[in-house]
Amino acid sequence: MNIEIWSDVACPWCYLGKRRFEEALAGFEHRDAVDVRWRSFELDPGAPSERPVDVATHVAQKLGIAREEVVASQRRLADLGAAEGIEYRFDLVRGGNTFDAHRLLALAAEEGLQGELKERLLRAHHSEGEPLGDPATLARLGVEAGLDPAQVADVLAGERYAEQVRDDERTAASLGIGGVPFFVVDRAIAVSGAQGTDVFAEFLQRGWESRAGVAGG
Repeated sequence: MNIEIWSDVACPWCYLGKRRFEEALAGFEHRDAVDVRWRSFELDPGAPSERPVDVATHVAQKLGIAREEVVASQRRLADLGAAEGIEYRFDLVRGGNTFDAHRLLALAAEEGLQGELKERLLRAHHSEGEPLGDPATLARLGVEAGLDPAQVADVLAGERYAEQVRDDERTAASLGIGGVPFFVVDRAIAVSGAQGTDVFAEFLQRGWESRAGVAGG
């Protein structure tokens, strides 16, 4: 069973959704038959390599709301994350462009290390204040996730996987994906958002039963 997950490493809800999905997958009877692929989605394709303001200020300016309102929302999300073992440090987050991070994730997919790199990038951004738009930071994190330093350097020095990232994003648009995280089973059944573990468990079961029905038919 193939599961594709569109998400952005700069998205805090994607981090929470990943945790809850993984918990559901761990309890899924057929988990060994599930192949997970992370797909590219940029929340802000036009972002600079690193924003000059903190994330709360940026969100407040973008949405036209008070900064205090954003901070209060961040606190609520931090509480939800803590329940899943995530330490959100919104005071440290350094927002910026994630296109190269997605290109590196495409390399990691080919090397069988996409899950490891996805987790490392999410933790680096949301808990450690690492600037993911910085090539040197990305190179270090890629190696920490197990990738070959020479391959990482080659990807970051050129445009390799750029078209693959754009193709993921075109596919997202064709599927009507306007927000992330977004989970799809065999391009047939979908669920969006950082749902509860029980919702993801039902999603996995529905996907499996649908697949079995097709095979049986």
